[in-house]
Amino acid sequence: MLYSPIGLLFFLALWLLFGLLVVFIQIGILEYVFDTLGVSRRYMLLLLLACLLGSYINIPIGHLPGKNVEAGEVINFFGVQYVVPVLVNSPGTVLAVNLGGAIIPFVLSVYLIFKHGLYLRSLIAIGIVTFVVHLMARPVHGVGIAVPIFIPPVITAIVALSLSRWDAAPLAYIAGSMGTLIGADLLNLNKVSNLGAPVASIGGAGKFDGIFLTGLVAVLIAGIFGARRRPARAS
Repeated sequence: MLYSPIGLLFFLALWLLFGLLVVFIQIGILEYVFDTLGVSRRYMLLLLLACLLGSYINIPIGHLPGKNVEAGEVINFFGVQYVVPVLVNSPGTVLAVNLGGAIIPFVLSVYLIFKHGLYLRSLIAIGIVTFVVHLMARPVHGVGIAVPIFIPPVITAIVALSLSRWDAAPLAYIAGSMGTLIGADLLNLNKVSNLGAPVASIGGAGKFDGIFLTGLVAVLIAGIFGARRRPARAS
C-alpha cells in the first residue's frame, strides 16, 4: 500500500530538514555527530533518505475487524496533519508495517546495539522512552495511535546522555526509534480496531514523523553535547 502518512506541508518540512542536514554535513558542521554513530555519513544519509521514501510503503500483515471506518480525510493532531487513506473493498482495519518508520529504524537500531555493545544500556533507555511515549500516545479516530513530535526527542536525548556520554548518539537513535515503536504502536494495538482507521500502520501515520524526528533530533542533541572521546585507559 502506497500513501503519504502525513500532510503535504509537513512532509515537505521533513524533506527540507533532510536537505539542511545534508548541507551541514557536507560543510563539516555535523560530521562529528554522525561519526559517533559508527556509520559513515554517506550510508547514514542514504538510510535517512530510505526512511523518508519508505514512509510511503506499508506492508500488510493482517486484518482487524472494525466499524465506521473513515477514509480520504485529513486529521489534525498537535498541529500536524495526518492523511487517512482510501481503501477499496476492504472493510475493517488493515494492519500493516511501515518500511521507513518501522523496518529500517529497527534494523539500524539492532545494528547499532551490536556494533557498540550497548546491550544493557539500550534495554534501560528503550524502557524509559517506551514508558514516556506510552503516556503521551493518544488514539486518534481515523488515524490510529499518534504521538506529539516535539517532546520525545528531548526526553530521548536526556536519557541517552545520562546513561552514556560517549555513546550518547547511537543510544539516542536506538531508544528514540524503538521506544516510540513499542510505546506508541505495540502497546496500543488493542485500541486500534475501535478507531475507525482503514490502515493501522506500525511506524506509519501518527508515528512516522515522531520516529523520524525523535531518532534524528535526539542523535543531534546527544552527539553535540556528548563526550567527544572516550576516557583514556590507565597504563
